[in-house]
Amino acid sequence: MSLAESAAYCTESTSLRFDIPALADARRAEFEVELPMRYAGTRRVSLKVEWSGPRNAPAVWVAGGISANRHLAANAADPQAGWWQDAIGYGQALDPSRYRLLAFDWVGSDGSLDAAINTADQADAIALVLDQLGIGCLHAFVGASYGAMVGLAFAARHPQRLRRLVALSGAHRPHPYASAFRALQRQVVALGQLQCDSSHGLSLARQLAMLSYRTPEEFAERFDAPVAIDGGRARCASEDYLAVCGSRYVERWTPTAFLRLSESIDLHCVDPTAVTVPTDLFAVEQDWLAPPSELEALAVAINAPTSLRRIDSRYGHDAFLKEVTAVDAFLRDALCTPLAPISLAPAAINPAATAPASIAQVCSGV
Repeated sequence: MSLAESAAYCTESTSLRFDIPALADARRAEFEVELPMRYAGTRRVSLKVEWSGPRNAPAVWVAGGISANRHLAANAADPQAGWWQDAIGYGQALDPSRYRLLAFDWVGSDGSLDAAINTADQADAIALVLDQLGIGCLHAFVGASYGAMVGLAFAARHPQRLRRLVALSGAHRPHPYASAFRALQRQVVALGQLQCDSSHGLSLARQLAMLSYRTPEEFAERFDAPVAIDGGRARCASEDYLAVCGSRYVERWTPTAFLRLSESIDLHCVDPTAVTVPTDLFAVEQDWLAPPSELEALAVAINAPTSLRRIDSRYGHDAFLKEVTAVDAFLRDALCTPLAPISLAPAAINPAATAPASIAQVCSGV
């Protein structure tokens, strides 16, 4: 397979979705704020936000993996396909004619912040965006992968600002095996920097990441061809695909952004008992980055009504991007389940979510 031929395999969605309401209130904004961060002190950061849907519709925050950004789907502000294009549209669970859908670029995603970033920092940044937009309480927070982790942090730290949490393929802590895999990716980037070839190091790290997002079953179906001799060395059938994924990632990302957001996944830790809003969880049997066993433990410990849906998928961790029908059905059920009444208490950070002893106990397994 050539590089050109393999390019299609690395693109999740390239077509425009013309069923996105063209007349919806779709806008972008950028807010400069002072953000108190857990490890880096107070930093002035730029929060780049996009939203679409009726101004008076229930507000739903949507967040994805560390590579996701504020552009969810084609809309009046930006007609290009977004990172979750297939999940958003007329008649779907995330319908921009029914909900006001909001998202932002992750703090640190532009590479300008070379400091440790915690999911709690992202959650607090989202609260600052809601302040700027005059939104007191979200109808729901829908997060997938890293976005699910941030959603858990938001639910624990700002419970009065959220009516329901919907978390796909993300838990209250990183799995130790997944953390080890990410640590190796970061070492690959560091090695590339030492050799004055940051782009190559970042590309290789992304290629390793692709192996963690997908499954052996999918690779067996797509790349079951004999290893060939090319230029005097052995080359397997998936190498072109991985190379394209790596090169495209380098075009959009910097080593600093990757390193800091990768670290942020591994620094993530939320006490599940601090989550006191109704929660719906989604797990994939073949996902070893966020194993179902971790989500089961989370479901048992959350201090609110909780559901857990498990599916099989050859796409593993990327199932939230690829299993369009199953994900839409899950989101539809989650968003249509009767909600608890909105708390009339003023918005505030949950003290239980910030107590050092509580966090230490959770992270140490006590």
